[in-house]
Amino acid sequence: MAYERLVQKLTKENLWLYILRMLSEEPDYPLGLKRKFLKRFGFEPATITFYIVLYRLKKEGLVSSKMEGGRTIYSCTKRGAEELARGVGFLSETCTKLKL
Repeated sequence: MAYERLVQKLTKENLWLYILRMLSEEPDYPLGLKRKFLKRFGFEPATITFYIVLYRLKKEGLVSSKMEGGRTIYSCTKRGAEELARGVGFLSETCTKLKL
């Protein structure tokens, strides 16, 4: 039970990390990103949750968007890349502190 809660917290409840990681590699449209999740990260977020997180990232200036061929294409901003690095750094430090 505890392990399952940890997995939930580090995946679906921190979806922003995964979205920023993918968008830092290449811009994409939301459904394109979502389709890659299971293969890339081993979990599939709920569609509504995915969109909510993506819109919040845009509101915070961590991603930008533009219309291309009738689709909204998102990309990671410089600020988004910095925030991603901070998040990954925090997780790395935490893992170091927890090592047996």
